[in-house]
Amino acid sequence: MERSDLELVMAIRGRGSLAGAALALNVVPSVVTKRLGALEARLGQRLFDRTTRRLSATAEGEAVCLHAKGLLDGFAALENELGERQSELSGTIRLVATFGFGRRWLGPALGVFNEQHPGLQIQLTLGEKLPDLGAEGHDGAVWLWQPQHRRAGDWVTRRIARNQRVLAAAPAYLERRGVPADAAALALHDCLVARENSEGSEREFALWTLRHIKDSTTVRVHVRGPLSSNSGEMVRDWCLAGRGIMLRSLWDIAPHLASGELVRVLPQLAMPDADIQWVAPWRPKTPRRVRVLIDFLVERFRGEPWKVDRPPSR
Repeated sequence: MERSDLELVMAIRGRGSLAGAALALNVVPSVVTKRLGALEARLGQRLFDRTTRRLSATAEGEAVCLHAKGLLDGFAALENELGERQSELSGTIRLVATFGFGRRWLGPALGVFNEQHPGLQIQLTLGEKLPDLGAEGHDGAVWLWQPQHRRAGDWVTRRIARNQRVLAAAPAYLERRGVPADAAALALHDCLVARENSEGSEREFALWTLRHIKDSTTVRVHVRGPLSSNSGEMVRDWCLAGRGIMLRSLWDIAPHLASGELVRVLPQLAMPDADIQWVAPWRPKTPRRVRVLIDFLVERFRGEPWKVDRPPSR
Protein backbone atom coordinates (compact mmCIF):
# COMPACT_ATOMS: atom_id res chain seq x y z
CA MET A 1 0.00 0.00 0.00
CA GLU A 2 1.15 3.50 -0.79
CA ARG A 3 0.66 6.67 1.21
CA SER A 4 -2.10 7.78 -1.16
CA ASP A 5 -3.96 4.53 -0.41
CA LEU A 6 -3.80 5.23 3.32
CA GLU A 7 -5.08 8.77 2.79
CA LEU A 8 -7.90 7.36 0.63
CA VAL A 9 -9.26 4.91 3.21
CA MET A 10 -8.98 7.48 6.02
CA ALA A 11 -10.88 10.05 3.95
CA ILE A 12 -13.64 7.56 3.15
CA ARG A 13 -14.00 6.46 6.76
CA GLY A 14 -13.80 10.01 8.08
CA ARG A 15 -16.38 11.47 5.70
CA GLY A 16 -18.65 8.43 5.69
CA SER A 17 -19.24 8.49 1.94
CA LEU A 18 -17.40 8.30 -1.35
CA ALA A 19 -18.67 11.74 -2.32
CA GLY A 20 -17.41 13.23 0.93
CA ALA A 21 -14.04 11.57 0.50
CA ALA A 22 -13.82 12.97 -3.05
CA LEU A 23 -14.43 16.46 -1.69
CA ALA A 24 -11.76 16.02 0.98
CA LEU A 25 -9.22 14.72 -1.55
CA ASN A 26 -10.19 17.34 -4.16
CA VAL A 27 -11.06 14.80 -6.85
CA VAL A 28 -14.28 13.76 -8.57
CA PRO A 29 -16.30 10.90 -6.97
CA SER A 30 -15.59 8.53 -9.86
CA VAL A 31 -11.86 8.69 -9.07
CA VAL A 32 -12.49 7.65 -5.46
CA THR A 33 -14.70 4.76 -6.60
CA LYS A 34 -12.09 3.58 -9.09
CA ARG A 35 -9.16 3.86 -6.64
CA LEU A 36 -11.04 2.06 -3.87
CA GLY A 37 -12.02 -0.78 -6.20
CA ALA A 38 -8.44 -1.17 -7.37
CA LEU A 39 -7.14 -1.21 -3.78
CA GLU A 40 -9.66 -3.84 -2.65
CA ALA A 41 -8.82 -5.99 -5.66
CA ARG A 42 -5.12 -5.74 -4.91
CA LEU A 43 -5.63 -6.67 -1.25
CA GLY A 44 -8.22 -9.33 -1.98
CA GLN A 45 -10.38 -7.85 0.80
CA ARG A 46 -13.51 -5.75 0.84
CA LEU A 47 -12.79 -2.68 2.98
CA PHE A 48 -16.16 -0.93 2.92
CA ASP A 49 -19.74 -2.14 2.57
CA ARG A 50 -21.55 0.25 0.27
CA THR A 51 -25.31 0.65 -0.25
CA THR A 52 -27.34 3.47 -1.72
CA ARG A 53 -28.01 4.81 1.79
CA ARG A 54 -24.87 4.16 3.82
CA LEU A 55 -21.22 3.20 3.79
CA SER A 56 -19.49 1.37 6.63
CA ALA A 57 -16.07 -0.15 7.14
CA THR A 58 -15.74 -3.92 7.27
CA ALA A 59 -13.62 -5.59 9.94
CA GLU A 60 -10.73 -5.62 7.45
CA GLY A 61 -11.38 -1.96 6.64
CA GLU A 62 -11.28 -1.02 10.32
CA ALA A 63 -7.93 -2.82 10.67
CA VAL A 64 -6.51 -0.95 7.68
CA CYS A 65 -7.76 2.40 9.03
CA LEU A 66 -6.28 1.70 12.45
CA HIS A 67 -2.80 1.17 11.04
CA ALA A 68 -3.22 3.89 8.42
CA LYS A 69 -3.65 6.59 11.06
CA GLY A 70 -0.43 5.65 12.85
CA LEU A 71 1.51 5.48 9.59
CA LEU A 72 0.20 8.84 8.36
CA ASP A 73 1.02 10.47 11.71
CA GLY A 74 4.53 9.05 11.39
CA PHE A 75 4.92 10.48 7.89
CA ALA A 76 3.81 13.91 9.11
CA ALA A 77 6.17 13.87 12.10
CA LEU A 78 9.11 12.85 9.90
CA GLU A 79 8.39 15.61 7.38
CA ASN A 80 8.12 18.20 10.16
CA GLU A 81 11.42 17.12 11.68
CA LEU A 82 13.22 17.16 8.35
CA GLY A 83 11.78 20.59 7.62
CA GLU A 84 13.01 21.87 10.97
CA ARG A 85 16.51 20.51 10.35
CA GLN A 86 16.76 22.36 7.06
CA SER A 87 15.64 25.75 8.37
CA GLU A 88 17.09 28.30 10.72
CA LEU A 89 15.45 28.45 14.13
CA SER A 90 12.66 30.99 14.24
CA GLY A 91 9.60 31.82 16.27
CA THR A 92 9.11 32.80 19.89
CA ILE A 93 10.19 31.05 23.10
CA ARG A 94 8.31 32.10 26.21
CA LEU A 95 9.83 31.03 29.50
CA VAL A 96 9.73 31.80 33.20
CA ALA A 97 12.44 31.85 35.88
CA THR A 98 12.94 33.02 39.45
CA PHE A 99 14.23 36.55 39.94
CA GLY A 100 17.56 35.52 41.47
CA PHE A 101 18.71 32.79 39.11
CA GLY A 102 17.06 34.52 36.15
CA ARG A 103 18.97 37.76 36.59
CA ARG A 104 22.31 36.36 37.66
CA TRP A 105 22.70 33.33 35.40
CA LEU A 106 19.84 32.66 32.98
CA GLY A 107 19.64 36.16 31.50
CA PRO A 108 23.29 36.24 30.36
CA ALA A 109 22.99 32.69 29.00
CA LEU A 110 19.94 33.65 26.94
CA GLY A 111 21.89 36.58 25.51
CA VAL A 112 24.54 34.17 24.23
CA PHE A 113 21.88 31.80 22.89
CA ASN A 114 20.19 34.65 21.02
CA GLU A 115 23.50 35.57 19.36
CA GLN A 116 23.71 32.00 18.05
CA HIS A 117 20.09 32.01 16.86
CA PRO A 118 19.17 35.58 15.89
CA GLY A 119 15.95 34.46 14.21
CA LEU A 120 14.39 33.65 17.59
CA GLN A 121 12.37 35.92 19.84
CA ILE A 122 12.88 35.12 23.54
CA GLN A 123 10.42 36.38 26.14
CA LEU A 124 11.63 35.87 29.73
CA THR A 125 9.30 36.50 32.66
CA LEU A 126 10.81 36.66 36.15
CA GLY A 127 8.77 35.88 39.25
CA GLU A 128 8.78 34.10 42.58
CA LYS A 129 5.74 31.87 42.02
CA LEU A 130 5.52 29.27 39.28
CA PRO A 131 2.52 30.22 37.11
CA ASP A 132 0.16 27.94 35.22
CA LEU A 133 2.58 27.48 32.33
CA GLY A 134 0.17 25.94 29.86
CA ALA A 135 -2.73 28.31 30.52
CA GLU A 136 -0.51 31.39 30.25
CA GLY A 137 1.19 30.27 27.06
CA HIS A 138 4.71 29.63 28.38
CA ASP A 139 6.92 26.99 26.76
CA GLY A 140 8.51 26.15 30.09
CA ALA A 141 10.33 27.38 33.18
CA VAL A 142 13.82 27.25 34.64
CA TRP A 143 12.97 26.61 38.27
CA LEU A 144 14.16 25.15 41.56
CA TRP A 145 11.97 22.08 41.31
CA GLN A 146 11.18 18.98 43.29
CA PRO A 147 9.25 16.65 40.93
CA GLN A 148 7.66 14.68 43.76
CA HIS A 149 5.60 17.74 44.65
CA ARG A 150 3.54 17.42 41.45
CA ARG A 151 2.07 14.51 39.52
CA ALA A 152 5.02 13.37 37.39
CA GLY A 153 2.89 12.40 34.39
CA ASP A 154 1.64 15.98 34.00
CA TRP A 155 5.11 17.45 33.59
CA VAL A 156 8.26 17.14 31.55
CA THR A 157 11.40 17.92 33.56
CA ARG A 158 15.11 17.88 32.81
CA ARG A 159 17.84 18.81 35.24
CA ILE A 160 19.83 21.85 34.17
CA ALA A 161 22.24 21.79 37.13
CA ARG A 162 22.55 20.54 40.69
CA ASN A 163 21.84 22.95 43.50
CA GLN A 164 22.72 23.16 47.16
CA ARG A 165 22.58 25.78 49.88
CA VAL A 166 25.63 26.45 52.01
CA LEU A 167 26.33 28.31 55.23
CA ALA A 168 28.16 31.61 54.86
CA ALA A 169 29.04 34.70 56.85
CA ALA A 170 31.12 37.85 56.51
CA PRO A 171 34.63 37.74 58.04
CA ALA A 172 33.69 40.67 60.32
CA TYR A 173 30.84 38.71 61.91
CA LEU A 174 33.01 35.65 62.55
CA GLU A 175 35.73 37.78 64.07
CA ARG A 176 33.19 39.36 66.40
CA ARG A 177 31.15 36.26 67.34
CA GLY A 178 33.52 33.39 66.64
CA VAL A 179 33.26 30.44 64.27
CA PRO A 180 30.67 27.76 65.19
CA ALA A 181 32.33 24.43 65.89
CA ASP A 182 29.42 22.28 64.74
CA ALA A 183 25.83 22.47 63.61
CA ALA A 184 24.47 22.61 67.16
CA ALA A 185 26.48 25.78 67.77
CA LEU A 186 24.43 27.58 65.11
CA ALA A 187 21.63 27.89 67.70
CA LEU A 188 23.88 30.30 69.65
CA HIS A 189 24.48 32.59 66.65
CA ASP A 190 22.52 35.26 64.84
CA CYS A 191 21.14 33.39 61.85
CA LEU A 192 19.50 35.20 58.98
CA VAL A 193 16.33 33.46 57.87
CA ALA A 194 14.89 33.70 54.34
CA ARG A 195 11.15 33.14 54.08
CA GLU A 196 10.88 33.18 50.28
CA ASN A 197 9.01 30.90 47.88
CA SER A 198 6.93 29.09 50.47
CA GLU A 199 3.87 29.33 52.68
CA GLY A 200 5.36 27.65 55.73
CA SER A 201 5.43 29.06 59.25
CA GLU A 202 8.32 31.06 60.64
CA ARG A 203 9.28 28.02 62.75
CA GLU A 204 9.59 25.85 59.60
CA PHE A 205 11.86 28.38 57.91
CA ALA A 206 14.10 28.47 60.97
CA LEU A 207 14.57 24.69 60.97
CA TRP A 208 17.67 23.99 58.91
CA THR A 209 18.30 20.44 57.72
CA LEU A 210 21.98 20.00 56.87
CA ARG A 211 23.71 17.05 55.25
CA HIS A 212 27.30 15.97 55.75
CA ILE A 213 29.02 16.01 52.36
CA LYS A 214 31.15 12.94 53.08
CA ASP A 215 28.68 10.41 54.49
CA SER A 216 25.27 12.04 53.67
CA THR A 217 24.10 11.88 57.27
CA THR A 218 21.81 14.72 58.25
CA VAL A 219 21.45 16.99 61.22
CA ARG A 220 18.60 19.38 62.02
CA VAL A 221 19.01 22.56 63.99
CA HIS A 222 16.58 25.28 65.03
CA VAL A 223 18.17 28.65 64.40
CA ARG A 224 17.19 32.12 65.50
CA GLY A 225 18.17 35.69 64.95
CA PRO A 226 16.79 39.22 64.96
CA LEU A 227 16.52 39.53 61.17
CA SER A 228 14.46 37.61 58.62
CA SER A 229 12.93 38.50 55.27
CA ASN A 230 10.93 37.13 52.37
CA SER A 231 13.64 38.56 50.12
CA GLY A 232 16.69 36.38 49.65
CA GLU A 233 18.60 39.39 48.35
CA MET A 234 17.87 41.28 51.56
CA VAL A 235 19.18 38.37 53.62
CA ARG A 236 22.31 38.28 51.47
CA ASP A 237 22.84 42.02 51.98
CA TRP A 238 22.53 41.63 55.75
CA CYS A 239 25.05 38.81 55.65
CA LEU A 240 27.50 40.91 53.64
CA ALA A 241 27.08 43.64 56.23
CA GLY A 242 28.16 41.25 59.00
CA ARG A 243 24.71 40.79 60.58
CA GLY A 244 24.82 37.02 60.90
CA ILE A 245 25.09 33.57 59.27
CA MET A 246 22.86 32.65 56.37
CA LEU A 247 21.97 29.55 54.37
CA ARG A 248 22.04 30.47 50.70
CA SER A 249 22.27 28.81 47.28
CA LEU A 250 25.84 28.47 46.08
CA TRP A 251 24.95 29.92 42.67
CA ASP A 252 23.76 33.09 44.40
CA ILE A 253 26.79 33.86 46.56
CA ALA A 254 29.62 32.38 44.48
CA PRO A 255 31.07 35.81 43.51
CA HIS A 256 31.12 36.90 47.14
CA LEU A 257 32.88 33.72 48.21
CA ALA A 258 35.42 34.11 45.43
CA SER A 259 36.17 37.72 46.45
CA GLY A 260 36.40 36.90 50.16
CA GLU A 261 33.47 39.14 51.10
CA LEU A 262 31.85 35.98 52.45
CA VAL A 263 33.39 32.74 53.71
CA ARG A 264 31.93 29.27 54.11
CA VAL A 265 30.90 28.29 57.62
CA LEU A 266 30.98 24.56 58.48
CA PRO A 267 31.93 23.73 54.87
CA GLN A 268 31.41 20.03 55.54
CA LEU A 269 27.67 20.73 55.71
CA ALA A 270 25.15 21.81 53.07
CA MET A 271 21.40 21.76 52.67
CA PRO A 272 20.24 19.40 49.92
CA ASP A 273 17.95 21.47 47.80
CA ALA A 274 15.76 21.31 44.74
CA ASP A 275 17.91 21.15 41.62
CA ILE A 276 17.64 23.69 38.84
CA GLN A 277 15.28 22.09 36.35
CA TRP A 278 13.62 22.74 33.02
CA VAL A 279 9.91 22.31 33.77
CA ALA A 280 7.13 22.22 31.18
CA PRO A 281 3.62 20.82 30.87
CA TRP A 282 3.52 17.50 29.03
CA ARG A 283 2.79 17.82 25.32
CA PRO A 284 3.02 15.31 22.46
CA LYS A 285 5.83 17.16 20.68
CA THR A 286 8.22 19.84 21.91
CA PRO A 287 9.14 22.41 19.22
CA ARG A 288 12.69 22.11 17.96
CA ARG A 289 13.57 25.67 19.02
CA VAL A 290 12.69 24.73 22.62
CA ARG A 291 14.62 21.45 22.47
CA VAL A 292 17.70 23.30 21.21
CA LEU A 293 17.41 25.84 24.05
CA ILE A 294 17.16 23.11 26.68
CA ASP A 295 20.25 21.34 25.28
CA PHE A 296 22.11 24.67 25.30
CA LEU A 297 21.25 25.36 28.95
CA VAL A 298 22.23 21.86 30.05
CA GLU A 299 25.62 22.25 28.38
CA ARG A 300 26.05 25.83 29.61
CA PHE A 301 25.54 24.89 33.26
CA ARG A 302 26.96 21.37 33.15
CA GLY A 303 30.06 22.35 35.12
CA GLU A 304 28.09 24.51 37.59
CA PRO A 305 30.06 27.69 36.75
CA TRP A 306 29.21 29.22 40.13
CA LYS A 307 31.43 26.73 41.97
CA VAL A 308 34.30 28.45 43.73
CA ASP A 309 37.72 26.99 43.01
CA ARG A 310 39.44 28.43 46.07
CA PRO A 311 39.05 26.26 49.20
CA PRO A 312 36.76 27.55 51.97
CA SER A 313 38.71 29.61 54.48
CA ARG A 314 36.68 28.56 57.48
